Amino acid sequence: MSPAPQGENHIKADLQDGTTTPVSTHIGNNGGIKRSIMRQSQVDAWQDMAAGLPAEKGFPIQIGSELFRLSGASIMSDAPSYFSKFFEEQLRQNEDTANGVRTLYIDRDPATFQDIARHLQGYHIQPRDGQHYVRLFADAQFYGLPQLMKQLFDSEIFIQIGDQNFQIPRNIFSSPGDSPNFFSLGFAAFFNSPEEVFPGLDRVGLLRPPAITPPSVPNRSAHIFSEILHLLRGYPLHIRNNDHRAELLRDCRYFHLRGLEQKLIMHQISYNSERQKAEILIRLEDIRQSGVSFVGDASPSDRSPLCGWVNYMRPFVDESSHELIVEVGDESLKIDLRSMRGEFYGDSKARITSLFQVVANKMNLPTNVPLGLLLPSGGITAQPVSPGNTPLSQDKVKFCIEREAHIILDGEEHIMSRPGFDTYDDYGSQEVTTDSGTPGTASMPTVELNSSLQPQRHLNSRPPPRKRKRRGSLDDFGEWIIRKGQWRLRVQPRHDQPDHDEQRMEIVLHAVKIDAVSGQRGRNTLRSFLS
Repeated sequence: MSPAPQGENHIKADLQDGTTTPVSTHIGNNGGIKRSIMRQSQVDAWQDMAAGLPAEKGFPIQIGSELFRLSGASIMSDAPSYFSKFFEEQLRQNEDTANGVRTLYIDRDPATFQDIARHLQGYHIQPRDGQHYVRLFADAQFYGLPQLMKQLFDSEIFIQIGDQNFQIPRNIFSSPGDSPNFFSLGFAAFFNSPEEVFPGLDRVGLLRPPAITPPSVPNRSAHIFSEILHLLRGYPLHIRNNDHRAELLRDCRYFHLRGLEQKLIMHQISYNSERQKAEILIRLEDIRQSGVSFVGDASPSDRSPLCGWVNYMRPFVDESSHELIVEVGDESLKIDLRSMRGEFYGDSKARITSLFQVVANKMNLPTNVPLGLLLPSGGITAQPVSPGNTPLSQDKVKFCIEREAHIILDGEEHIMSRPGFDTYDDYGSQEVTTDSGTPGTASMPTVELNSSLQPQRHLNSRPPPRKRKRRGSLDDFGEWIIRKGQWRLRVQPRHDQPDHDEQRMEIVLHAVKIDAVSGQRGRNTLRSFLS
């Protein structure tokens, strides 16, 4: 016997009478194993019948207007199938294997069957586009070709996005958070299992399969999707501007690519050497519940074990959590500097309320909603959106603005004249000296202007004297409208409750960076004309 060709392993299949017939197993370049049937010699006809169809006999199949003739070896290469069962029944009804086999007629597309015939003859077929894919898949299921169905099920995803066809490898969604997605869920509506013929459709008596529309998403951008595929393949992408980032994020959410979305959201991770903590800066609207955590103080025993800072890690991306600095914009916050409490508006109010409730859940704090409100239909969800409906705040949130905070007020840099707003103080009752030199009750601490617009560094223990910014009335600085603000979130005990009450906790927002206006005049000063 001549040596086996390179890349093929020859084995022998035992038949019922102890004789053997050679079978070749070919290992392809990509590792896939393909089975080929070698020519049989000196095998009785009844043994061929037991194995299926006679290997060298031709069987006529007419598809539409074209007549095909396939050998028994080709038909049995992907069996059991509609063809093998039909011709096996013909042979059983007529023992004369030389005659009596009638032509099988099927009213389907002959062009598609050309590719299926090549598959049965041992050639690898590759769908060209989405239209070709669904035709092959529908006919493979209709003819009951298990190997072809599995090959198509495991092949790339063919889909049209916008006006462009894409061929997407299934393993491209292997990163955490990127699966299940639009393609593994929506695309599998008809292609969900290689064993199931048509979901919800009885195969018995089926004259023809239903029409299947090629997968397409006409309302999305082909250019943006090609950039998403570029990112999924592991290549970097230059994000041109915020609008470009917003387009990428919008389509990531549409296709349910949550892991890639977290990589694309605007954020900043850095290490604060003074605080000796890693910090993450992220927008309020980009915070996800699963990434929020609470880290208590590793502090002396006389401090409440519930005191600590809110931390965050991006789901599916970050391996450890960082101290959270949340950015709130859109002029959705107004702070009363006399009480050091502020009120959120619009979507920011709903988001900060949700964040507070998530922190409370992480800390296993009981709800502060009366039991009677939980019983009627709707429960907690029927209550108005407000931080006061969470265990960690009142309706107006507590704030702390310390001297380290960078403040831009009415377009100019400001520095606090005292070390900071102590969150435990009540400024409404502090006695200070006013501009006139007489004692009085101050409505707020003094704020001063740094005319140099440069950060102030004091190398001496005693800071240089500064000129106080004067106003006609202290109430002129009573409220600030925060255009944008960055805040750390600290959980600490409330200090405005009677001593005999059970200690309750609250979240205090510590200022890191603020861009504010001191009322309508300051807001109008920064307003620009339409050009």
